Amino acid sequence: MKIWVDLRSKKRGIRRDEARRKASRVLKELGLGNVELSLLLVDDSEMERLNFQFLGRQAPTNVIAFSQLEGEGPPGAPLLLGDVVISLDTCQREAQEAGISFCERFLELLVHGILHLMGYEHEGDEQRAALMSREEKRILEAVACSSQ
Repeated sequence: MKIWVDLRSKKRGIRRDEARRKASRVLKELGLGNVELSLLLVDDSEMERLNFQFLGRQAPTNVIAFSQLEGEGPPGAPLLLGDVVISLDTCQREAQEAGISFCERFLELLVHGILHLMGYEHEGDEQRAALMSREEKRILEAVACSSQ
């Protein structure tokens, strides 16, 4: 398992090694071992730029996922999941608004992003949204901040 963490935010709500450890626990809970994941932690201005560039939305958001899953690679090669981008500014703000810890909100966004990389969706289909929601809850219970 390879997890790259690029910390581009001045807000230091989480360290690279912590983010990598949390991502590793989520991937293991999903039964994914031989995978590669890129995690980009940014501020709101960088997130707004990425959101506009790739999704045409002129505003920051909390998480964006860019899947790299395309067919099968060579036998034994790691599965390249893709990139999860999380705005640490938005994460902090949403944690405060929800009355939860930064760690809890960060995990929620991380799980949400990784599930998107795996093909889970929540827009446009109530059944798929319910499935994604159940899977998010299951994973979050298994990798809760207090158990780390």
